Amino acid sequence: MNRKPTRVSYLALAISTALSSMVVYAEDGAKKAELERIEVTARKTVENLQEVPVAVTSIGESALMENGISVMTEVQQFSPNTTLQASRGTNSTITAFIRGVGQQDPLWGYEPGVGIYVDDVYIARPQGAVLDLLDVQQIEVLRGPQGTLYGKNTIGGAIKYVTKEMTGDATLNIDGTVGSYNQRDLKITGQLPISDKIYLGYGYANLTRDGFGEFLQMSQAGQDKENYNKDVSAMRLTLEMHPTDKLFFRLAWDKTDDKSNAKGGYRLLPSLLTNAPIPDSVFDSYTSMPTWNKVELEGYSLTSRWDMDDHTSFKYTVAKRDSYSPTNIDFDNTPLKIFDVPAIYDDNQLTHELQVTHRGENYKVVSGLYYYDAESCGQFQAILEVLGQSLGAPGLTREVSGCSNSTSKAFYAQGNVDLNEQWSLTLGARYTRDSKEATVNNGLVFATVYPESNWIPGYVRPEGELVPNVLDDNKDWSRFTPRVGIEYQYSDDIMFFASYSQGFKSGTYNPRASTTEPAANPEIVDSFELGMKSEWNKTLRANLTLFALDHKDRQYISVLPGATSADLNQRLGNIGKSSGKGAELELTYIATESLSFDAAIGYIDSSFDEVLDTDQATGLTFDKSERFSISNTPDVTFNVGANYKIYSEFGDFVLNANYYYRGDYVLFEEDSLLTQDGYGLLNFNVNWYSQDGNWRVGLHAKNLTDEEYMIGGYQFVTPDPTAPNDTSKYTPGLGGDNTLIGYYGDPRTISLTVGYRF
Repeated sequence: MNRKPTRVSYLALAISTALSSMVVYAEDGAKKAELERIEVTARKTVENLQEVPVAVTSIGESALMENGISVMTEVQQFSPNTTLQASRGTNSTITAFIRGVGQQDPLWGYEPGVGIYVDDVYIARPQGAVLDLLDVQQIEVLRGPQGTLYGKNTIGGAIKYVTKEMTGDATLNIDGTVGSYNQRDLKITGQLPISDKIYLGYGYANLTRDGFGEFLQMSQAGQDKENYNKDVSAMRLTLEMHPTDKLFFRLAWDKTDDKSNAKGGYRLLPSLLTNAPIPDSVFDSYTSMPTWNKVELEGYSLTSRWDMDDHTSFKYTVAKRDSYSPTNIDFDNTPLKIFDVPAIYDDNQLTHELQVTHRGENYKVVSGLYYYDAESCGQFQAILEVLGQSLGAPGLTREVSGCSNSTSKAFYAQGNVDLNEQWSLTLGARYTRDSKEATVNNGLVFATVYPESNWIPGYVRPEGELVPNVLDDNKDWSRFTPRVGIEYQYSDDIMFFASYSQGFKSGTYNPRASTTEPAANPEIVDSFELGMKSEWNKTLRANLTLFALDHKDRQYISVLPGATSADLNQRLGNIGKSSGKGAELELTYIATESLSFDAAIGYIDSSFDEVLDTDQATGLTFDKSERFSISNTPDVTFNVGANYKIYSEFGDFVLNANYYYRGDYVLFEEDSLLTQDGYGLLNFNVNWYSQDGNWRVGLHAKNLTDEEYMIGGYQFVTPDPTAPNDTSKYTPGLGGDNTLIGYYGDPRTISLTVGYRF
């Protein structure tokens, strides 16, 4: 059934509702209020949002706090055509898509399509990238390729986490939260002047919550039964120095420990090998694995800035980050070892960036040098014990381990020149040289194998390598990524812009390779945008972007020729092409001093144009794009919100509510069996501030209608080609069971936060 008219009607309804509300509440005689200036760092320098010819959403500290936003993934509701979700069986690994471009598989070796940055430091791996917000100034979402200023792996866009620069005053902020499912959060932040030129900043958070569900049956004794729980601690220390008015130094350290349990999925089909029924709650599960999980993150950075004069400044940032994550993912979610995957991710990275910013009378230029050196290693064991025992062996495990080591060197420059009072031109380019070394060990072990001794009580891992090395190779790539734009300042408050930009996702080797195979080349995205940044009567902000993108050389596993056309192998290759076009509208209306409205509306029409495969019988190439869909990408997203302030002798109240809608989307790109129908989330918040500004209380109710919605899953079943929607005809997949699993977003929650500012 064609559902497009329904989706378009949602878009029309959202726009008409937002605009009509704005007209209704523009009351005569109401006290005049004006839009606030929003400053962003999208082009690596501080600028007014309305002067930046880029599709960017900025959510400031007060908006985050008053909406009860405490984790990075919740930001998606404020940015059109954006998906930020916790990946499948994890709590802190991110799945990020913008405009249909991202990366679903988090395995080492695969590169992201959306870049994550903390104070302009690139976070290379998705593990641990679901950041809890601590001492944040703003979150910026840049949509579209950012290949010039931000470089590789930003073909979909970039997410920027910007922390606050210190003022030098002695402060102490304490926030405590209690809520549903025994939520207990404590956040402490502040700063301490050591001298009039040296300040110490600090932050600590302890975030805990019981599970939304539980593990109903577990084969491992003594395991915690909580499912979808939270147990996170985070710390930050920052030392800022201002030796002179022109010199600035910031030394920062952060550490996060996530001990939340591994997340169990919900079986959508009854198991063929056990008699455990489908759970009543989507947050309940079964497991034959340990339920513990761990993510350890630690980072150091040094930022130096020299304002040589009023026109030129230099900035140098060096940063080192390490992450270690042993995890347990039960793919089949039964008490039997049908398809269990223990895994370890171990990553470290070092980055250097030297940036020069110069402003002339009618131009400005940002340029820089960038160096990146990273090692991403890991191992996983696909434990198929039930299948192995059916073959007469003690067990059966597919073990895969390896490393993907990368270095990247780049030079970039982007300038904007005013041609006259109305027209300006943007030109930018980046040259990147990438090198990658990869090793893969892969093989079968006819026993049940875990990554380390005592992974489960009493387990002793055999010494030495258990599987052979199948890949040890390296390759270099270079890429030139341009940006060209033209801007027209129609009036002081209205700007039109058009741009072309390109980005690339790094080439890579197949981290699951079973034999020697060549590397896949980089993916490329070309994007065209037409946009308008406008403000009307200082009360209505309307920013509109129309875009079209071509995504080529997409990396997928397929049957491809080797040295000769007769040499056919299943390997990773550049076999896919897709395209998309759409629109994004962001509105803010200040009706009165007390009342304001916001809307963020996104529409995208995207599809695969070509996915090549080879018929092993004939050797002929054919197109299988009809089996592919753009995943994690609703064609419609919208968020409509209202904010009302009440000023009284008892303090100030801020009431806000928003409704966030996502159209239906598939969870897998190839032959997806999991589709989430469109759903909406209704949220309501009440905030109170004392008259002296010291006390704050926030009551936050999220997902008030208790919607159930999938954000991830696994599918290891085979549909009947004659009746692909008839689940009774599904045949078992890997491990011998019909594994079709869903992971779900948060249910209805209510929390109360009390904060004090010393």
